Amino acid sequence: MERYLFILIMVPCAALFTGIGIYAMRRKKPMHFYAGSEVKPWQIRDIPAYNRANGWMWILFSLGFWAAALLSLFNVSAAGMLAALTCLVGIPILVVVYRRIYKKYKA
Repeated sequence: MERYLFILIMVPCAALFTGIGIYAMRRKKPMHFYAGSEVKPWQIRDIPAYNRANGWMWILFSLGFWAAALLSLFNVSAAGMLAALTCLVGIPILVVVYRRIYKKYKA
């Protein structure tokens, strides 16, 4: 039962981050990193490349949640640790990677 509950939580989380990545890749205007921030088109010199890099960042982040969902079929405790690790380590990594992406494509 707990296995199915974990999957019920992890799959939507993973799909959300994958969806953000796909959305970022298809977006015409520069993708922002978090709510409340805005990146103006004149701030980025290559918007498609910037959005592609931003999209891949989110898709790679989602892989930890997909892996946790899959792992929960075998070991829910290990899957929970992987999900926690994805959040605790992944979120600071997202910030660092985003800053590098922004710096690389900044006009």
